[in-house]
Amino acid sequence: MAVKFNTTKGEDLLIDEILNRFGISKDRKLSAFMDLSACHCNGCPLDFKKLLESSDGDLFHDVHGISLHINRDTGELEDEFLPRCAKKEG
Repeated sequence: MAVKFNTTKGEDLLIDEILNRFGISKDRKLSAFMDLSACHCNGCPLDFKKLLESSDGDLFHDVHGISLHINRDTGELEDEFLPRCAKKEG
């Protein structure tokens, strides 16, 4: 099964703002954008507004943690990593 990247235009704008706030370099931005999008669309929906407004520590935890724990073949998170700004189930 192929990794899904079907975020909405609004979600794309929030992801871009998140990565700008994170201070990611231009050469890593596309990869980080794809990591957040894949995470969101393949099993761990994220609250992008909450992430954008989160503390610096939570922002770092989620963006860096997703980058470290995303399986780029499936888009799923591994090693039981859970972003702090993951949407709550139910």
